[in-house]
Amino acid sequence: MPVSVLAAAVPVASHTRGVLLVAFLVFLVVMLLLCLMVGPEKDQIDDYYVGGRRIGLLGNALALAGVCIPAGTVLGTTGTVALFGYDGIFISLSTLLSLGVLLLLVNPLRRRGRFTIGDVLAHRAAGPEVRIASGVVAIAVCLPLLMFELASVGVSVALLLGLTGSSAQQVITVMIGLLIISATVFGGMRCTSALQIIKNIVLFSACAVVAMLVMSKFSWSADLLLDSASRNSVRPAGYFSQGLSKQPDVSDAAADLDFVGLVLTIILGVASMPHVIMRINTLPALSSATTAVRHVINIVAAFVLTAIVIGLGSAALVGSRSIVSVDPGGTSALMLLAGSLAGGTSTTGGTWLFVLVACAVFATILATTASVTLAAAAAVAHDIYAQVLHGGAKEEVEVSAARWAAAGLGALGIVLAVSVQGWNIQFLTTLALSISASSVLPALVYSLFWNGYTRTGLLWTLYGGLGCSAGLQALSPAFTGRPDSLFPEWDMNWYPLQSVALVSVPVGFLLGWVTSRYGDPEKATRLRPTMPKLLNRQTGDSLGPASQVPETTRDHFHRPGPR
Repeated sequence: MPVSVLAAAVPVASHTRGVLLVAFLVFLVVMLLLCLMVGPEKDQIDDYYVGGRRIGLLGNALALAGVCIPAGTVLGTTGTVALFGYDGIFISLSTLLSLGVLLLLVNPLRRRGRFTIGDVLAHRAAGPEVRIASGVVAIAVCLPLLMFELASVGVSVALLLGLTGSSAQQVITVMIGLLIISATVFGGMRCTSALQIIKNIVLFSACAVVAMLVMSKFSWSADLLLDSASRNSVRPAGYFSQGLSKQPDVSDAAADLDFVGLVLTIILGVASMPHVIMRINTLPALSSATTAVRHVINIVAAFVLTAIVIGLGSAALVGSRSIVSVDPGGTSALMLLAGSLAGGTSTTGGTWLFVLVACAVFATILATTASVTLAAAAAVAHDIYAQVLHGGAKEEVEVSAARWAAAGLGALGIVLAVSVQGWNIQFLTTLALSISASSVLPALVYSLFWNGYTRTGLLWTLYGGLGCSAGLQALSPAFTGRPDSLFPEWDMNWYPLQSVALVSVPVGFLLGWVTSRYGDPEKATRLRPTMPKLLNRQTGDSLGPASQVPETTRDHFHRPGPR
């Protein structure tokens, strides 16, 4: 169910709507002014794409944690825990497990990466085909996320303010979309970093307050909370058993496979998203990469813990049946719980709690929109425009192209978001994660760790993983054939599962391996070993081949280890 239902059944008092309107306007103005203040002073690609790598370790850790917790996770985690108990808790832990994959990849990514995924792949297989393929895949991942976030922010804000007409929702989508896209166009990575840091502070504050209020309702007893959540669930006997998320008309085997596929999608997809990879390149030094990810794991673990408490509290205090009656997907659980705590929205405390939670959701959507837009713009401007069409454009020209790309992609996202309002587009987040796990992750793993990987294998991995994910998703129940599908009146359910990662991820890895090992050697140019380069000890950035660095400078740097 879309985020549009998050306030549909919350009894928001009229004075609370007024406070919400003022809070949204102040919050939006402050965030956008901050973005303009911290934006790049010069048209340099380092400043625009990675903030000049001067954001700092703590700021990068907060921003990277924010990137790994999009709006769908904030609302979806609490909802799945509230409705599905054990299944929801396990799914919420998958976000944390995905950071284990990122921890394994972060050092080689930071060592070889510069701005985009295309830079990492071109480090081992240079050529326009690789740049174009990586740009296409990055856009294919980012555009569905951009549509979902923009559609969510417009409809959610409209409903919270009591505006139910489709015209009002579309106007708000366009207005907020234009503001946040404009901030991204002019602010670059520093803008998105500021948004992510503010979002994390507000989000964690809101979640901590709600979690403490929930625990206080049960005298700080975890046993009482678990018992009450189970008793008020749809199936008390099976609340803490696997399988509660199974739909009635789906076989046990298909439900189990879908559950495993969803967990696999989250674990493998989050770590290889284009905006996550781009965020890693903002780390100030190679030595800080692992430390930053460890801080991120601690931050995300704290969020997951509070989200589980909030989900259980929603089941215990609101009731799973009440949540299902509003939203079968459970994305309204957080707002329903916030509207019922602290005396409800008719009291001063309840009003400010509801406003705090609403601002946290609002900030999460804005920050995710900015990060995804910047990553997509970098793929277009850096990989395709600068590297393919111009063979290395001047810095000010590339920054200008990146800004135009951000504006164009943002405008496209706004148009698409307005066009699909009222549709069930929840599957777009799963589609983006599936493409990332099926094409980007195999390409990164092979490129970073396998010297036998060929250019042909790389292209087959990128395009094959993308085609398999998108094709299977179009033939799945999420797309047609069910009442909650995108097109329920159509029936093309040739693929029985809603999760496609169980098939598309192995296909992506298999295509890369087979075409690298058995492809035509005259057509498949084997990746050449990387020439020895000198690395800056402090930043980990490559200075180029050793022969191009003056002898007097070489002692201050070191050669990377064997690949």
